[in-house]
Amino acid sequence: MALSVSPPSAQTAGMLVAAAALGLGVFLVDTATPLDIAVAVLYVVVILIAASVMSRRGIMIVAGLCFALTLFSFLFAHGLTVGPALARCVMSLSAIAITTFLALKNQEAVTVLKEQASLIDLSHDAIFVRDMDSTIRFWNRGAERLYGWARDEVLGKQSHVLLQTVFPATPEAIVRELLETDRWEGTLLHTTRAGARVSVASRWALQRDPRGRPLAVLETNTDITERQHAQEALQQAQANLAHVTRVTTLGELAASIAHEVNQPLAAVVTNGEAGLRWLGRAEPDLEEAKGALHRMIADGKRAGEVIARIRSLARKAPTQAAPLSIAETIEEVLPLVQRELMRHRVRLRLDLARDLPTVAADRVQLQQVMINLLVNAVQAMESVTDRPRELTVRTSRCDDGRVLVEVEDSGLGLDADTAGRLFDAFYTTKPGGMGMGLSICRSIMEAHGGRIWAAPNDGPGATFRFTLPPAAL
Repeated sequence: MALSVSPPSAQTAGMLVAAAALGLGVFLVDTATPLDIAVAVLYVVVILIAASVMSRRGIMIVAGLCFALTLFSFLFAHGLTVGPALARCVMSLSAIAITTFLALKNQEAVTVLKEQASLIDLSHDAIFVRDMDSTIRFWNRGAERLYGWARDEVLGKQSHVLLQTVFPATPEAIVRELLETDRWEGTLLHTTRAGARVSVASRWALQRDPRGRPLAVLETNTDITERQHAQEALQQAQANLAHVTRVTTLGELAASIAHEVNQPLAAVVTNGEAGLRWLGRAEPDLEEAKGALHRMIADGKRAGEVIARIRSLARKAPTQAAPLSIAETIEEVLPLVQRELMRHRVRLRLDLARDLPTVAADRVQLQQVMINLLVNAVQAMESVTDRPRELTVRTSRCDDGRVLVEVEDSGLGLDADTAGRLFDAFYTTKPGGMGMGLSICRSIMEAHGGRIWAAPNDGPGATFRFTLPPAAL
């Protein structure tokens, strides 16, 4: 494909004039001066200048002229003599021929690259190339449409700084995976020129030099913002349906619960009134009053037993215990909370040991516990603005062989009193909370022979931990 420029720009015209002037100067010096050097070799500069602005045909014409001028100068100055001058002439002609060949090959390569770049510009995806330090070197039209910056405005800038990238994991972990596999895929959160937040499905490909050293990254981003909004709407609808179901179930059980609880509570009130009457007599009957108090205590315990029976009914269904990998179970949960992490700009760190024994647990219930702990940790960091919001999930093995899972946040933390009551039913630190999530988590852990607790960190935040026995025990 010819790359002629018509009409020529001022810069192109200037370069052509410079090439012509240089060619004329080389010709005059080579023809009119008795220098014992290969002056005609300088014609290669003329060819290189022509190659930067002319088509393939133009380069061939310029090379032919340089070739002819070299022969003319030799014949004019030396005739048909054989000697050092002929050797210099042959060397100059060889240099012109080699330079012309290389210039044409280079132009072919540049043409192919331009054609490929034009194809990339046709893509609807945002595609750009950046150095290993994230400096942008190429920016296609899809990127211009998605992010709002023109190509000339972004070249040389840091992509992650420009787009305010929010990563699904630590940048160090992502780069480590990229260097190990030459590929990385994940969901990123970017900010456009207009300040809008967009979610993109990002795919990275690593380019290496001939020695295998990392050279550049080709990043392709597909806008999935609308898709995620649709997913969020679906999840919200599912959450609303689940809430309605829970309320309906409670409504169906309300009459039975009220009847079961009201009986001992009514007895407590009756015995309390009786005790007051025995104490209010002119001569208080302490024995009768003491008996009323004992009956009140008994009725209170009876009410507690009723509540305990109702709670046991709520978890009557037997757990479907099976050997599970705790790391795989946690990883299956992460996509469910990924959007919540990105929405609150929380950086997730995973430190999952792969050599842990399996645990005998119900997968759904164990995932329910993890989702509850992760969401609680994200919400605990909602008001944090003076430090990074970091959420760390670790797994390890205790000295007694049990599997330990830790969920650590950098939120506001816990005091000793709050940490001791968090798992009590109906106790909550969140406005509008029901106070049942952590209580249910504790019930699930106890049903699996495990234990769950919380403690403040030495620095900001708190850590929730639970242990489970290995399946072999």
